[in-house]
Amino acid sequence: MKQSERRNGGKRKPMQSMASATLIQPSGELWKKIRVELNEDVNTRDQDLATIKEWLRKQPHLPDEWDDDRMMTFLRGCSFSLEKCKRKLDMYFTMRTACPEFFTNRDITRPELNSLMNRLHATPLPGLTPNGRRVSVARGVDKNLDTSELCNLYKIGLMIGDVRLREEEQGVGGDVYVLDAAVLTPKHLAKLSPALVKKFLICVQEAYPVKLKEVHVVNASPIVDKIVTIIKPFLKEKIKNRIFIHSDLNTLYEYVPKDLLPTEYGGYCGSLKEINDAWMKKLEDYTEWFKQQESIKANESLRPGKPTNYDELFGIDGSFRQLSID
Repeated sequence: MKQSERRNGGKRKPMQSMASATLIQPSGELWKKIRVELNEDVNTRDQDLATIKEWLRKQPHLPDEWDDDRMMTFLRGCSFSLEKCKRKLDMYFTMRTACPEFFTNRDITRPELNSLMNRLHATPLPGLTPNGRRVSVARGVDKNLDTSELCNLYKIGLMIGDVRLREEEQGVGGDVYVLDAAVLTPKHLAKLSPALVKKFLICVQEAYPVKLKEVHVVNASPIVDKIVTIIKPFLKEKIKNRIFIHSDLNTLYEYVPKDLLPTEYGGYCGSLKEINDAWMKKLEDYTEWFKQQESIKANESLRPGKPTNYDELFGIDGSFRQLSID
């Protein structure tokens, strides 16, 4: 019997303690497997980190110092390619300047954020898949969610992303997203802003060290196909091929083990509400840290050469800019 299971009359019961753990770190053989996946050499990674720190100090438009754990997370997300890590870090600090709507007023106790997080649960799950991937689930619990709240939803998502930059101490082998489309309606599609979607996707794909492996859509309706059609132009071909739409949860289990999923999806790791509440508490604990981080961003007036052209970066007209992602 797995340690992550408890039995009562031969049936598994949800692990309440797992739901409150938020981010369980890999160890043992899984840790070794992830090291190979991330191209991480424990004998040279400190030198790689030193190289990135030295590079950062030499960039007049970027912060002189940043903490080692987050820079190591970037190195892992870039498979220890130093040049790619530099590009990602530059874009990370650039986006913090370019998108104040995502990176300021990040206080989960603010009514608009607190209310949204209670009505839409969208958080990483505690455990890792057998190949070391972190699974996140997004599920609306209020059918009256308004598309105008997407900006705040993106803000919360990037807050969670920043916490993960600090707390994924050993790294993960990639990310898997399970999106529950049960509450989507035609009115959501009518109000969807492609420009805002694009801005968020640039943040996630170009500024964060994300290794997106799979996206699974459950409880899909015909409206999902239309939304995917809107989003696909912003994605590279290999990402389009990683989107899976499920009419039955049994096909989801072929990708994500039940042991990792919340009870709402037939899983055993506690309820999604419990996991969401644990993340709510974590984000509240980070409130002061988020405030301190608001000034950590690029200064475009000091960038060598031309400052970043935000209109060019986020422009929606003409051919879509192809986004790069692992």
